Amino acid sequence: MASTPHTRRSLIGGSLALSSALFAAPALAAPAFARSGRPGAPWGVQSGEITAHSATVWTRADRVARMYVETSPSEAFRYAVRRHRGPLLGPSSDCTGTTFLRDLPPGQQIHYRVVLADPDDPRRTSPPVRGTFRTTPVSRRRDVRFLWSGDLAGQGWGINPDLGGYRVFEEMRLRDPDFFLFSGDTIYADGPIRPSVPLRDGSVWLNVTTEEKSKVAETLTEFRGNFRYNLLDGNLRAFNAQVPVLAQWDDHEVRNNWYPGQLIDDPRYTVREADVLAARARQAFGEYFPVTDLRGGRAEGRMYRVMRHGPLLDVFVLDMRTHRNPNSPGTQTDDPVGILGAEQLAWIKRELARSRATWKVIAADMPLGIVVPDGATDFEAVAQGDPGAPLGRELQIAELLRHIKHRRITGTVWLTADVHYTAANHYAPERAAFTDFAPFWEFVSGPIGAGGFPAGRLDATFGPRTAFVQSAPFANMSPSENPPYYGEVEIDGGSGELTVRLRRQGGGVLFTRTLQPGRVGQ
Repeated sequence: MASTPHTRRSLIGGSLALSSALFAAPALAAPAFARSGRPGAPWGVQSGEITAHSATVWTRADRVARMYVETSPSEAFRYAVRRHRGPLLGPSSDCTGTTFLRDLPPGQQIHYRVVLADPDDPRRTSPPVRGTFRTTPVSRRRDVRFLWSGDLAGQGWGINPDLGGYRVFEEMRLRDPDFFLFSGDTIYADGPIRPSVPLRDGSVWLNVTTEEKSKVAETLTEFRGNFRYNLLDGNLRAFNAQVPVLAQWDDHEVRNNWYPGQLIDDPRYTVREADVLAARARQAFGEYFPVTDLRGGRAEGRMYRVMRHGPLLDVFVLDMRTHRNPNSPGTQTDDPVGILGAEQLAWIKRELARSRATWKVIAADMPLGIVVPDGATDFEAVAQGDPGAPLGRELQIAELLRHIKHRRITGTVWLTADVHYTAANHYAPERAAFTDFAPFWEFVSGPIGAGGFPAGRLDATFGPRTAFVQSAPFANMSPSENPPYYGEVEIDGGSGELTVRLRRQGGGVLFTRTLQPGRVGQ
């Protein structure tokens, strides 16, 4: 890469290696907010919302504490050290908090350390917890590399200490990406984690367990505990300290296949309104990821947003959950709500037209042409299996694709997860029932640490053709039998070419495709 990864490489093996306390799992039985001793941050640090001159840093304290973040371009903090005063972390946010860093230099490696201070005695401070990130470049000459995947701790497959936990995050950390696009199902709030799960060969999968993961999440405390569960894994905490996260949600942050207004018919739940669960999940999501607009359950905060990563890349993060209509057979000939809602559709059309980035990545938490059933008659995603003209939610996607073609918006690529296998699907009007769009690619990855599933069938409305697919031979195959998938995108700063690689933990590159810049469709 034309960028300077050596500073991060030194993090991997040198003096900025995180303290041993960071890699040790936080004590599961410790009081929530102890008052004796010094504060601590055993859940590590995260960064996100990275721009050329700013970033957001996250942590969680083990008690009420004031958050401070020190930054420096020096790995050893020998010069240009700045101190940023953060918020008071307390019970109202589950002792999580973010500090917004301003006036950073563009295109540079920034090293930071989080220190927590006792509000009653500022001399009592935590050991510093260190992290790093790169601010976005202002020149297109620097390469960009990022990873994406989704679906973590699903179908009962949690942190297995015998297998080293979520080892895929260590493999991804060594890829040294600029950021990680977490493509939804970041937790499985509806999926309890049992201490053990029998496997087909007679062996047993062992899970780390917690009280909050022993049942479906209904209370705010239980949703918070689901996000905290994943942070028990040292691989993930080390990854978070080095790689900024761009997170979106899908259904399992709340419950399987939920939609606004849904009434839950499931004996495991005492709360019957999906909207009540969604509000609690949304608050916990905002507390446990560095997403400023969602903190504290702010009503004006929204999950869909755009991240601009210099001249080469804009990432449009969709929310295909909050604004959708109810799941149905999808045969209606008029569907103004669809899967995005009218307001979000207008937003994505407007922002795509405004974008001057070479590449416009559309991060969709659900696929477009893969049929995802919800029961015997309803459908969960966009496609509903009818290969003819667009119906139901397909009408909204057809409108968006038509807009991209007619406005001659170049460089659009769709990335998704959700279906628990990896694939590369090419969409073309000459194969489609709906033809008023330019060809495009949709790349699928995941699961990052959940059950593997067989590949789904394609709906021909938008003319998809599978160039590559790899999936589990049967439903809910364990991560030990079906290792995690993740995708990698690299944009060359010289040529502007975008290369997508579909990867598998321990298995290297499964599929590669290079796309040329400046084209409406390809």
